[in-house]
Amino acid sequence: MSSNARGALLALIAFGIFATHDVLIKVLGGSYSPIQIVFFSVTLAFPLATVSLMRDNNPGTLQPRHPWWMLLRTVTAIVTGFCAFYAFTVLPLAQVYAILFAAPLLITILSVPILGETVRLRRWLAVIVGLIGVLVVLRPGSTVLQLGHAAALLSAVGGSLGSIIVRKIGADERPVVLMLFPMLGNFLVMGSALAFVYQPLPIAHIGMLAVISILAFVAGLLVIAAYKAGEAVIVAPMQYSQILWATAYGMLFFDETPDGATVLGAGIIIASGLYIVLRESRSEDSATPVLRTRARFETGTFLRPRPRELDAPKAEPRKVPDTAPSAKARPHMRGLPGRVPPLAEPRRRDSD
Repeated sequence: MSSNARGALLALIAFGIFATHDVLIKVLGGSYSPIQIVFFSVTLAFPLATVSLMRDNNPGTLQPRHPWWMLLRTVTAIVTGFCAFYAFTVLPLAQVYAILFAAPLLITILSVPILGETVRLRRWLAVIVGLIGVLVVLRPGSTVLQLGHAAALLSAVGGSLGSIIVRKIGADERPVVLMLFPMLGNFLVMGSALAFVYQPLPIAHIGMLAVISILAFVAGLLVIAAYKAGEAVIVAPMQYSQILWATAYGMLFFDETPDGATVLGAGIIIASGLYIVLRESRSEDSATPVLRTRARFETGTFLRPRPRELDAPKAEPRKVPDTAPSAKARPHMRGLPGRVPPLAEPRRRDSD
């Protein structure tokens, strides 16, 4: 199996696990507040995160090098996680995913003021078309918009902003810092609000929350492995497979059937996102914000690849020490200057 095929397969498995993770959120959302679900899923993820933290060999402290950017990223993670969990609770799965898939479009927009990247006309047109797809899904004026729709949009915006911030500071910050601060932020904020919404949890539901944490952690590891194995242009579009999982899970467990407008709008959004990814893969400059970020919304309960993990590894040229014999120019081959060949032929004698 080629490296790109392996990366695509790992990504498909990862996003299938994420979709299963979202199904459990929707099941629990029928009985509990998103605040309680986020709090316990983050709390139960700390033991798993500790394993990753112990493997971090990078020197340094837990103090972020970019504290204000890290604070903003933590806030976006808190808002994104809460809004996404709430949207999954009150809206059909396929409709939530269709809105969240607008993240690559928003990443393209936000990369201009934050990263200073140049977005050319064709990608701007793709962004406009994709946003029209969002309007097709929402159908303002013909359907009653709920708080769930606003939550899904806010989650897409927050997730996009968080991805751009990671793109901006990820090369300077330690993985420990990038993962720990959103988790701590969710733990503190959701824990402070838990007293107002808490409902007693039976053992079965505690087990489901633990499964949510495990699924998110494993899927995060698989996404990182996928980006390491394959090219970003191959791995990134695999996120759109979640709409297939969402449709199947919705029909199987929640009696949800996507209507024509949702299918059409999702198709427009996905096509726009794929076009942006393909355009970025052909770009010769650094303006590739979507390929270098991940559009999966962040809740602070799973790992995410950093910019350095999204870049294909480049082979470094072999360095020859100055003291090595092959590094010095010596006469050979009839006195022409150059390096001594690895294996010299014996000199012929006159008697041969």
